[in-house]
Amino acid sequence: MNARAAAIEVSHLVTHYGARKILDDISFAAGEGEVMVIMGGSGSGKSTLLRHLLGLNRPTSGSIKLLGKDITQLTADEMYDLRKNMGVAFQGGALFNSMTVGENVELPLREHTALDDNTIRIMSRMKLEVVNLAGFENLMPAELSGGMIKRAALARAIVMDPKLLFFDEPSAGLDPVVSAELDELILTLRDAMSMSIVVVTHELESAFKIADRITVLDQGRILMSDTAAAVRASEHPRIRALLDRTPRHETVDPEEYMERLTREILG
Repeated sequence: MNARAAAIEVSHLVTHYGARKILDDISFAAGEGEVMVIMGGSGSGKSTLLRHLLGLNRPTSGSIKLLGKDITQLTADEMYDLRKNMGVAFQGGALFNSMTVGENVELPLREHTALDDNTIRIMSRMKLEVVNLAGFENLMPAELSGGMIKRAALARAIVMDPKLLFFDEPSAGLDPVVSAELDELILTLRDAMSMSIVVVTHELESAFKIADRITVLDQGRILMSDTAAAVRASEHPRIRALLDRTPRHETVDPEEYMERLTREILG
């Protein structure tokens, strides 16, 4: 991370769902003002890792430091205060359908500040302008396109000027042009607002366009966490398979499979 202070530090993170280990000794760091992309195939552990970074799940062991605070050790009140410095843009937008776009964006300010109505409206309109939705504040979410919903959700996520922004699959369901526009918006936020941004995505083109650093997950382990250029040049076979979109061909021994299946069912 060169001379940048760490905004996120994950150290030896281990997570189980019951007896099944989902994340195995995960360690990486992201610097202030960087875009960290977390990528990997389906079932690699991306969503579980994101839930841990948001403080929604507690790990079996290990630590997660956000802005210098280990969230695995924080009380509920301390985590509540820290979340005021965090913004989250969910994959589907998660806008409230009964509220206008403007009301959706204003909601964090009304819930977590004592600002007057005029100040709240001004701040929400400013963020809508940042995401190129000026003049759309009175529309309902059902009247927006998929790309507009993503941008409205992003405006809500940044309305309190968070130091950390988490973005889950920003390009999912979008056409290439709208996806490219959203990528540019993420870079603008990084540069203009000095945010540290974590993006979970499986879209390779988007990942390499926006990332300062990339963490590659595979079956709950980190294959590599380095600069985008270093990841692109990697010769690791699993990383190359992901980047080159090479399907896996796993050989299954029938006898071994039946023996394992019988053991799992009968104990």
